[in-house]
Amino acid sequence: MNLEMFHADSAFCRRVQRLALAFSLLLAFASEGQDSLDKLLPVRGFCIAAPSTNRLDEFIRFINQELAPRGVNTLILRVDYDYQFTSRPELNDPAGLSKNDAARLVAACKKHDIHLIPHVNLLGHQSEGNTCGTLLRVHPEFDETPWVKFPEHYVWPNADHLYCKSYCPLHPKVHEVIFAAVDEICDAFEADTFHAGMDEVFYLGEDKCPRCSGKDKAELFASEVRLIRDHLRQKNRALWIWGDRLLDGKTTGLGEWEASFNGTDRAIDLIPKDVVICDWHYERPAPTAAYFALKGFPVVTCPWNRPQVAVTQLEDLLHFRQSATPQTQPRMLGMVETVWSGCGEFLDRFNVRGTEGGPKNQRGDVKCFVTLFDKMASLNKPAP
Repeated sequence: MNLEMFHADSAFCRRVQRLALAFSLLLAFASEGQDSLDKLLPVRGFCIAAPSTNRLDEFIRFINQELAPRGVNTLILRVDYDYQFTSRPELNDPAGLSKNDAARLVAACKKHDIHLIPHVNLLGHQSEGNTCGTLLRVHPEFDETPWVKFPEHYVWPNADHLYCKSYCPLHPKVHEVIFAAVDEICDAFEADTFHAGMDEVFYLGEDKCPRCSGKDKAELFASEVRLIRDHLRQKNRALWIWGDRLLDGKTTGLGEWEASFNGTDRAIDLIPKDVVICDWHYERPAPTAAYFALKGFPVVTCPWNRPQVAVTQLEDLLHFRQSATPQTQPRMLGMVETVWSGCGEFLDRFNVRGTEGGPKNQRGDVKCFVTLFDKMASLNKPAP
């Protein structure tokens, strides 16, 4: 047997072994119903942008008719700054969700025991392409890189390699503003958990920043996580974040999107272990959720638009939960399917998923969502 055949056979054997372990675990739980599914996958989540007000009724129907029957028990709603703020009137979006809209979403989720987690991007993602986000538009003094200007036409990568701006975490006024917004969102959604985003932070500790220059980027990132976490704990709220900035992009080969190239990865040893990590990988089932669990963090695995990747991630999770130590097993909480388009766009694609000749922009996120939750639902079927 040559070396290439050996590697191929070894990979095949590992795959068969993983599937066998996963299948044996499924059989062990299949006959015990929903209670055991809750033990096996405590988090069965869905993450999507908040609906516009004119699609709110439709989205609530989607919760009632699609999310709940599929066993979704966690909804991460990316509200961000699309909200009618009153605590900080300068952030107010008149077209955003109102407090009454939030109450309707809360009621729909409570009806089905769905844990509703509002999301507002903190630190990074303060711009998108050539469009500045609300926070830096009304508070340009918070910008970590005010000298980086938007191109007239968005082309990636542009000369400054800009994807999304950050606020400066050391600006003396920034937390006064963002914490008011966070508190208002959490109150409106009756949330005991908040998702702060914090992914794809490309600009941090810049040399030209009068406050951050020379500071360790890992410590800057960790300090911001600790500050947000400690603020939330004052009202007994938990913090979730995306996990990419805590992975070393060069060592792992994951690249600058799924992991860090600017040294923030060392923050993994500097932040509290009660922060829940949302570990996202879309093109390959990178096994980094196990890394976070072994580091002591509760973690959820987050696919997007490739059904086979999501299924493999589920199999890996089941394998881990069967073979892990009693200390690490409970940290692998489950999975969250993510959607990275507008809520209305997703609903449009979902509604035509079974028709002939659907729109060309129908993407794999619909199929991934359906496939993943069908696979999860199969855990509840009686064993043969």
